[in-house]
Amino acid sequence: MSRALSIATATSDDAALVASVRNAAALHLTEAFGTGHWSGFTTTPSALRGITSSRVLIAREGDTVVATLRLATKRPWAIDAAYFAPSANPLYLVDMAVLPGTQRQGAGRQLLEAAVNVARGWQKDAIRLDAYDHAAGAGRFYQKCGFAEVGRISYRGVPLIYYQLLL
Repeated sequence: MSRALSIATATSDDAALVASVRNAAALHLTEAFGTGHWSGFTTTPSALRGITSSRVLIAREGDTVVATLRLATKRPWAIDAAYFAPSANPLYLVDMAVLPGTQRQGAGRQLLEAAVNVARGWQKDAIRLDAYDHAAGAGRFYQKCGFAEVGRISYRGVPLIYYQLLL
């Protein structure tokens, strides 16, 4: 079931809410799949750094932030560009999280659609990301949203799947 949400760019006032959603999602994954790289804790200052260095999108239902993601122009440490189709101007999707209890209701998909619109507005030609190659990873979700798997790697012992959406 999909519902209309308010999608906006996060401001510094939203940092604690962004951290809260990311932490709730990490705790949910840890409870479901055990401790893993998805178990990391996000501090408010860390979320604020993301907001000031990148574009962080949030999805709200009323006053509640139910989902967040970050779009970065700088390549994340775990992304090896050699696996991706040539792209002159890619954008990187990181730190996506949906509040447990609101998952599978369309918030993630709406947030990704907004991210695609941002990327097109910035004249980007691809969105790249990595997901955990594990049941805790969101690979199937990204595929359902149109992203293509372009490679599998182990980065510092962490099995990852690379995905790309060409724009």
